[in-house]
Amino acid sequence: MCELFAMSSRVPATLSFSLERLARHGGADGPHRDGWGVGFYEGPDCLLLREPRPASESSLMHFTERQGLRTRMALSHIRLATFGARSLRNTQPFARELGGRMHLFAHNGDLPALLDVPMATDAAFRPIGDSDSERAFCGLLARMAPLWSGLSGDALPPLSARLEAIADYARGLREMGPANFIYADSDALFVHADRRTQRDGRLRAPGLYLLQRCCWRSATELQDAGVTLSTVRQDVALVASVPLTDELWEPLAEGELIALSNGLCYGPDGLPTTPERLGGIPRSGRLGRGPQKDA
Repeated sequence: MCELFAMSSRVPATLSFSLERLARHGGADGPHRDGWGVGFYEGPDCLLLREPRPASESSLMHFTERQGLRTRMALSHIRLATFGARSLRNTQPFARELGGRMHLFAHNGDLPALLDVPMATDAAFRPIGDSDSERAFCGLLARMAPLWSGLSGDALPPLSARLEAIADYARGLREMGPANFIYADSDALFVHADRRTQRDGRLRAPGLYLLQRCCWRSATELQDAGVTLSTVRQDVALVASVPLTDELWEPLAEGELIALSNGLCYGPDGLPTTPERLGGIPRSGRLGRGPQKDA
């Protein structure tokens, strides 16, 4: 199965270490040799790099690691092809514009039934390739489009409304097969966990893991601008198909849906939550005095 990775942070961060780990899974330490892709967000737009070749052998991937690109939100995918030829058009993450923002999507699992669903010739979102994952993305955007319709300027649909629409769509996908996916709309990462083929060969949860950290670091880069700050708070949330470090990654339950924005985690109701509370009840609630995303 494919491997997913995503990051959300409060201030821009680099991904060189995580990309290096992910690249080794893409051919060197794993069987995922059918392509790789990574998207780095900058505001409503993103830099998207994709290749239908092993990430571990990619000079473009190595160049990206060395450049240390900084971003507050990123999404990456390492492909093990099950449906669709090994080609650029089937290489994830997939991207489309909606509401004046670039939306990205990466999926891990098999949804063969989607390939049998006729595609309307007048559909607003149509696949370029022939993979089940891109079909899933097009269907998701069709569900999300009404929420973005009629918005002006930088306005966003309420986070709770976006989560509700995604949760409803994900329920249908899970009935067709494993549906681990990460969807980004430039404001937030939406993480849906399902089952995954584990090392013992069994299909079961967890399909995704979450690592959330808060730290204080020196803001030396501001000194050149004549601004003096001793430290700055950094919140970071990472999501991956398998833990990439020896830290305590939290497994996400089957059917779990969360949103990540500015390094913070939000539950299905759009309220801040913590990794420790995702597996129990209640699954969300206010933390401190942080603002709600819908505000």
